[in-house]
Amino acid sequence: MLSQVVELIENKRDFAITTHIKPDGDGVGSSLGLFWLLLSLGKKAEVIVHGDVPAAYRSLPGAEDIRDVRSIERRYDAVFVIECSDIKRPGIAGLESQFTVNIDHHATSEHFGTVNWIDSTASAVGEMIYNLCKAIGGRITKEIAECVYMALVTDTGSFHFSNTSDRTLKVASELIKAGAKPAKIGEAVYANYPWSRIELMRRVLDTVKRDDSGKIATLRQTIEMKRLSGAVDGDNNGFVNIPLAAKEVVAAVYMREVGTDEYRVSLRSKGDINIARVAEKFGGGGHKNAAGLRIIGNWDEKESEIVDAVRRAIEASEADSSSNGLNGHHVK
Repeated sequence: MLSQVVELIENKRDFAITTHIKPDGDGVGSSLGLFWLLLSLGKKAEVIVHGDVPAAYRSLPGAEDIRDVRSIERRYDAVFVIECSDIKRPGIAGLESQFTVNIDHHATSEHFGTVNWIDSTASAVGEMIYNLCKAIGGRITKEIAECVYMALVTDTGSFHFSNTSDRTLKVASELIKAGAKPAKIGEAVYANYPWSRIELMRRVLDTVKRDDSGKIATLRQTIEMKRLSGAVDGDNNGFVNIPLAAKEVVAAVYMREVGTDEYRVSLRSKGDINIARVAEKFGGGGHKNAAGLRIIGNWDEKESEIVDAVRRAIEASEADSSSNGLNGHHVK
């Protein structure tokens, strides 16, 4: 709970902050936002991650000080674990023996922390960090504003995903007043990719197809595509959303080969189609319209299984809409 997090920060001094492997804008932005908040309160803090920070987020204040670690060498008063479904997601050995604070906005997150603050109504963990700053009486500095704004803009798809609320926009407004520059941050996210992204996109889009209904689009990315493109992790950000630009397509399945018969799968949907429930059936999770999972097996077979599950989710959504429509009519 938020009150427990506030009490912990007020009474302790030495903290570490981490997020999941291959961090996104919310993971990096929220971690750095919390980092600057702790420093402003006179606390000792550092951000540690497994792997490199993606290029799009390296311009954030404090990003140059993020340490790439594989294991924790010492004991902290607490380690904040940002946007992780379980204790294994950061990929850092020794976390399980630390006092951990699990901060997440995914309803499917496991309560693995010593303290668990889960708010599924928040558009991003960044929104939660803003609320923490206000609750603890901190000032929204320019550094905090820039980092938290990055978290919001990336996790809401520039404020057009369904997780965007009036509260989200109010927070964004306050962050801009505090010094966040939307154009600068937008350019860092959407106009700062290497040419390898274009090469990879060309190859991935060549695999796009739709199911028989025309409502579900699938995309594939092989390890060889990544190699031939000279691409790195992060160059494919947003590819899963591209087919959703077609009005007929209401859901997308993007499978990326990461090993022999092993795949990472991104799922996206429009409207009331709950794609998180599909991900959960395969051991994954996420939000209503954006979720993910890992799967092992024959590519064609697993893709077919996932598409079938997505199709059932679409049918369930359409049935609910039809039922609600009928219920809305009064018989005279």
